[in-house]
Amino acid sequence: MRQEYRDPKLGAILGLTDNVKEDRERFTMTSNTIKFLWNRNEEPLEIVVDDMVLELNPNQMVTVTYLQNVSFTKTQLPLAAILFNREFYCISDHDSEVSCNGILFFGTQDLPIITIPEKQLRKFNLLYEVFVEEFSTPDNIQGGMLQMLLKRLIIMSTRLAKEQLIVKELNNDQIDTIRKFNYLVDIHYKTKRKVSDYAEMLFKSPKTLSNLFSIYNQRSPQQIILERLTLEAKRLIHFTDKQNQEIAFDLGFNDPAHFSRFFKKMTKKTPSEYREELQISA
Repeated sequence: MRQEYRDPKLGAILGLTDNVKEDRERFTMTSNTIKFLWNRNEEPLEIVVDDMVLELNPNQMVTVTYLQNVSFTKTQLPLAAILFNREFYCISDHDSEVSCNGILFFGTQDLPIITIPEKQLRKFNLLYEVFVEEFSTPDNIQGGMLQMLLKRLIIMSTRLAKEQLIVKELNNDQIDTIRKFNYLVDIHYKTKRKVSDYAEMLFKSPKTLSNLFSIYNQRSPQQIILERLTLEAKRLIHFTDKQNQEIAFDLGFNDPAHFSRFFKKMTKKTPSEYREELQISA
């Protein structure tokens, strides 16, 4: 089953499928969408995100963005998906925990996997069925109704993410600072590599950020910045035809040798060694 809503004037799209592996190429737009991936089966299944195998247990959901490379080659069971682009729901300067820059989209390095509790499963399943029903009602207010349903899904999922994934010692302001930091790193990692750069944008001290992240996930802000840069380098080596020198310049390195040393320090391999391993495994 594949359902799709389009607004050609805005370039907006919302899609729903009960088998994304089978239907992913049948949507009008696939590359620039944000996706909720939901295992509605009674058995675990696997997906691959940025070359990392990820297992989704029954009634688990993960959100992925257009910045991530998702493969369903290892997915053997139907995987439900709700996908949308920024034109459908997001506004570029809309910054809140239920926006496209929100807690569910905490930054491309951390995949938020939430588990739908048994007592809430009926509510999520009902929302899914309302989505399906609304697609069969094409009228002038269908887009608005679908936006409301999507926002409800984001709110319900965000509440679970805050309950399940975020350390209880953090208050809402601290959580929001972490969220904004990850969002800013995704935007500026090619040009800003110092914690002080992000601290200034967040009106915090570097020490405050470091203390905050030591509570949250044991990775320092500086590690997150460098790991984001490394992740993008891996993606460019794996998923594009760009050579090492071109990748170095794309990522803001003036000297390819500097990029090679950085990559080896982060991965224990040179870019060429990493590329060769990918070719062998392929």
